Parts: sequence; structure tokens; C-alpha cells
Amino acid sequence: MKSEPMTFSDVFAQTVLNSLSAHIAIIDQKGVILETNQAWHDFARKNGLEGDVDAIGTNYLDVCEKASGDDAEDAQKVAEGIRLVISGNAREFLYDYPCHSPNGKHWYYMRAIRMFYDGPVRVVISHEDITDLKLAEEALKESEATLNEQKQSLEEANIALKVLLKQREADKVELEQKILGNMKKLVFPYVEKLKKAGLKARERTFVEIVDTHLKDIISPFLQRMSAADIFLTPQEIQVASLVKDGKSSKEIAEILSIAETTVHFHRRNLRIKFGIENRKTNLRTYLLSLS
Repeated sequence: MKSEPMTFSDVFAQTVLNSLSAHIAIIDQKGVILETNQAWHDFARKNGLEGDVDAIGTNYLDVCEKASGDDAEDAQKVAEGIRLVISGNAREFLYDYPCHSPNGKHWYYMRAIRMFYDGPVRVVISHEDITDLKLAEEALKESEATLNEQKQSLEEANIALKVLLKQREADKVELEQKILGNMKKLVFPYVEKLKKAGLKARERTFVEIVDTHLKDIISPFLQRMSAADIFLTPQEIQVASLVKDGKSSKEIAEILSIAETTVHFHRRNLRIKFGIENRKTNLRTYLLSLS
């Protein structure tokens, strides 16, 4: 019995079907394959499928439900989803699954959709190769994991560095305080005695040069009030605190019950000790900068 010649619509439909890269099969309400496309045939040949590569007449659902091994669980889910589409309880069913082979890893995206037309139930099943996408996702996850590890390492290193710097700063302050304390106790008292001794003009000049240079040396250490307090007399500390609070010399004299000239004397000494003898530098502004 001769088969009926294909109409233009049949040729057009088959051409469109074969032009698609997805592996496509059309099944009936029982799951029997009625038609497949060229991509399906090529995939079957490539994977050494025995029998007709078009698989027409094969029950797709039976194959899925009888699957065993590592693919059994995915195959069962696919069969269940397709049955929902056949029964009309679902418009479509989507599923992606692995299909690895000796020549490498492969993943596919399956879609089953029911054709709505005046005729018997037909479901179009397509399998699209998404291996490149999955490999890219895996590479991205690995990159993210590596970046997270690097981030954690950097954060740990940053914490360790902060602890080290804090300790370094504490050591620096301690060293500065020791230097200032020793200078105050062991050096400057003798410099003051020399300045008051009956020295000749030449020797007095030498002492004044030594005094000036020593103050220049310790001046950088006095950049914090905590360090400066070591080098200031108790009354100089009181005056410095009140100056910083914005009190005038007259107000400071009344608060401390001392002469205003004494306040001026302490202010001058503060300027000398802080190395800001230049009149353009405001003492209160400088003290506030040390807070």
C-alpha cells in the first residue's frame, strides 16, 4: 500500500522541525513516538543507538519508566511530568538533567508541551544541549569560592595587620614616653643648672644651642597630650587644659588663684615646649589639635 504524498504543509513542518538544534520528538497520548527531527537522528547515531535512529514507534514513557542505574531517578521524574502534560493537568513540563558519557560531561534541558488543536493528544518533547551553560555555571561557582577564600584570607590578614599596627603604635608611645621621662629627669635639670651657672659668653652660647636642639629633638614626641603631660609641670598641665577650654589668661589666673603674669609665663613655656614660639600659631588651636 502506497503512502500518501506529502503536502506542502507537511514538507514545511518537517523542514522547520529539522532546522532546530534541539532533539525533538512528538508523542501521542500513550507516549509512543510519532515523529523526530534531524537533530534527534544525529544524536542517536553519535551515541551508537541500535535500531532505527528515528525511534518512531518506541514508547518514550516506557523507556523512561524502565530506566535503571544513575539515570533512573531523573527518568522517573521526566515520565511523571510528561504524563501530567498528556492528561492536561499541566501546560508544560521543564526539566534539566545530566547525561554524561565517556567523552565528557553533558547536560540537557527538556521541555514537554502539549499541542492544542482539533485532533488527538500530541506532546512535543525537546532536549536542548546546555552543557556550555552548565560548565560556565560550575566555573563561576569555583571562581566565587576562590574569591570568597581570598576575601576571607585578606580579611584575616587585615585584622592581623591592624593588631600589629596597634601594638606597634603602643610600643612607639611607650618608647616616646620613656625618652621624654628620661630627658626630663636626667638631662634638662642639668641643662638648667648650666644655664644658671656663671659661664662665660662662649660656653653659655654652647649650652643654649644644646638646650634648643634637645627641644627640637623631643618636639615631634609632644604631638599627643598624653606624651606632652609627661614633660609639662603640674601647673602647666592645668593652664594648658584651661587654654584648650577657651579660658582667657585673666580667667585662668582667677581659677588657679595665681597672678596673670604667671599665666603668661606658663603660656610662653607651653609654646617653647611645643615648639610653636611663632606668634602666628594660636596656642588653643594647637592644643585642640592634640585632642
